[in-house]
Amino acid sequence: MKPLKTIPIGVVIERVKADSPWADYLWKPVEAIPGNQKTAPWTKLSEDDSHAKFYLGASDIELYPSDTAQYRDNLLSETPGIWVGIRATEGEHPYELFLVTADPAEGEGMSYTGTVICEPVPMPDAVQAVIEQFITEHHIDRVFFKRKRDKSKPELMERRVPMKESGKK
Repeated sequence: MKPLKTIPIGVVIERVKADSPWADYLWKPVEAIPGNQKTAPWTKLSEDDSHAKFYLGASDIELYPSDTAQYRDNLLSETPGIWVGIRATEGEHPYELFLVTADPAEGEGMSYTGTVICEPVPMPDAVQAVIEQFITEHHIDRVFFKRKRDKSKPELMERRVPMKESGKK
């Protein structure tokens, strides 16, 4: 299914010197920049003794009408976020941009894989405005129906005698 709307977004990640014998640095997404960026991927934006920030690259936030309830819940939260997933590569750079989403459920699902670093970053006001408009245009309240269990039928739960014990072969 194709998204009804896409929002171009740039991602900034941070490298922090690790205090660990197993890793030299820790990496995490820290910022989302709305719009199409002309900056080349992996451009160093700032650096000091223990931190460095890089423009990782661009992606699109894809908006689907079926996910408007999750987008709305995200906007109603104390700090609306965009979930950014990055994954390790074998190439010239240690990480690549994997996915950017405004759906908290999708972001949470990414964090369980173990192969993707997924962190929420603050949602820019311009992106919030576009998502609010999308919700206004496409949200449909769906009534939740709780299923009722069928009444149990004790006669179906009786222990059955195995065929060889019943005298049949």
